[in-house]
Parts: sequence; structure tokens; C-alpha cells
Amino acid sequence: MFFGKKTPLPQVGARAPELRLRQLGGGEAALADLLAAGPVLLAFFKVSCPVCQMTLPFLERIHAGGGLQVYGVSQNDERDTRDFAGEYGLKFPMLLDSEHDGFPAGNAYGITHVPTSFLVEADGTVGRLIEGWNKQEILWLGARSGVNPIGADDHVPEWKAG
Repeated sequence: MFFGKKTPLPQVGARAPELRLRQLGGGEAALADLLAAGPVLLAFFKVSCPVCQMTLPFLERIHAGGGLQVYGVSQNDERDTRDFAGEYGLKFPMLLDSEHDGFPAGNAYGITHVPTSFLVEADGTVGRLIEGWNKQEILWLGARSGVNPIGADDHVPEWKAG
């Protein structure tokens, strides 16, 4: 069995790998185009991942606040991604990084588990890397975008691996 060289995760301060992916609902999007409107949170996920199912609704709250662009990067097909977004009330845009296409973004970003999120600053550098669920990081993203994504009635763990 052959094991290829694994791409490491881009670390804070490094240049984020460029990507161009199909968008859920049609068209394509490139990272450079997304960054024209300011920083972007790229949240890699799979619809079957329980930690993703917990995390992405909190990212929706951040997105809904309008202070930070959030893009889901789905590693599933279009139908499953659309169903997942509907089930969890996700309105932020979705990019498709499917197995059928060879996971081009997941491979470029060195994704080994989900959820993994990258805050890409307007200059194209990685400003934050969040692996799994991290309550403090979600609160930090919320504060940066001017919202409190975790309410008093939300009973969530401090950390959970993806």
C-alpha cells in the first residue's frame, strides 16, 4: 500500500491555500474573490459528523450577525449538503469539496478530521485555526464579529474532538 505525503494544516500567519470550488446552488467561488469582501471563515465539515452537527449552527449565529463571512466547505455531495443545511437551519453559503472531485480543498488544507475551520484574513493569511469544537474559539469568533453565539440556555462542552 502506498501512502502519499500528507499536506500539513496551514498554521496561523501562513498564506492560506487558494481554492476554487463549486457553490451549492450553482456557480463557483475562489478564495481570492471571497476575500475581496473581507475576512472569511472556512468551515470544513461532513454531514455525518456529530461534532459538525453541533458546531455549524453556532457558526450560523456568527454569520447571521453580519460581522464575518462564513462559508461551509462540505465534503459531501450537493443533495446531502442541501439536506444538511435545511435540517440545521444553515443560511451561510456552502462550497462543495466532494470525494467525486478528489477533495481538492481538503487536500490543499491538509484536512484529516472535521470540523476544521480557518479564519482567513483579508490579506490571505490564516488568522485562526480551530479543530473540532472549541467553545472559547467560538466565543472569540463571535466577539470579533459582534455577536454572542452561545446563549445562557446553550449547554455545550468546552472542547470536543472532531
